[in-house]
Amino acid sequence: MKARHPSPRQLPLDLAHGEARSRDDLIVTPANEQAVTLVESWPDWPAPVVVLAGPAGSGKSHLADIWRTESGAFSVPAAQTDADALAAAEHRPILVDDTDDPHLDETGLFHLINTVRSSGTHLLLTARRFPAGWGVSLPDLLSRLKAAATVEIQEPDDMLLSGVIVKLFADRQVGVEPHVVQFIVRRMERSLSTAQMLVEHLDKAALERQARVTRGLASEILSALEEGREHPI
Repeated sequence: MKARHPSPRQLPLDLAHGEARSRDDLIVTPANEQAVTLVESWPDWPAPVVVLAGPAGSGKSHLADIWRTESGAFSVPAAQTDADALAAAEHRPILVDDTDDPHLDETGLFHLINTVRSSGTHLLLTARRFPAGWGVSLPDLLSRLKAAATVEIQEPDDMLLSGVIVKLFADRQVGVEPHVVQFIVRRMERSLSTAQMLVEHLDKAALERQARVTRGLASEILSALEEGREHPI
């Protein structure tokens, strides 16, 4: 009798699944509701400068992208505020992402805030912490930042993580049972970036094995990632 060989595993095509960052892709829960409300209320902001703070993976960049698209804002790197940024601030909104970068151009940001205030435009600053935790040494900049409006995104709650996971699987045309999603949420690190990584690994594993995304597969992938294995499948 011929020996039986295991069925060959299907190698998944490495198709790019771009991260969806439109308003329609945004899931609103109590964790981010205040931040969403503020961003969507533009240009009727309570101050010319707004600080959007929240932990890594909480969705700050998603919200900032939505605002940049809606407002036509000019993006400026935190480490370098040049003449082009100051010129742009005279007639259009400005976005500075990751403003708590240790290489923040403090003098440049100070002049940028002054330009925004004098021109009647708006400035959105995103960071993991509020300005008091940025380690700013320039007194004049600290004074300007104290006058900014602040809004915080909380750590993603179960509702937000579940909704994001379901959406990410749906974008890949993969159906997942609710109890599997709940299991993943209970075990995963609480960040939206982790949710995206897990969905990617689970989708690839399911394609390779020609299987569904089950609780067992989710447990295997989660355990592998917790153990630090680079390629859990």
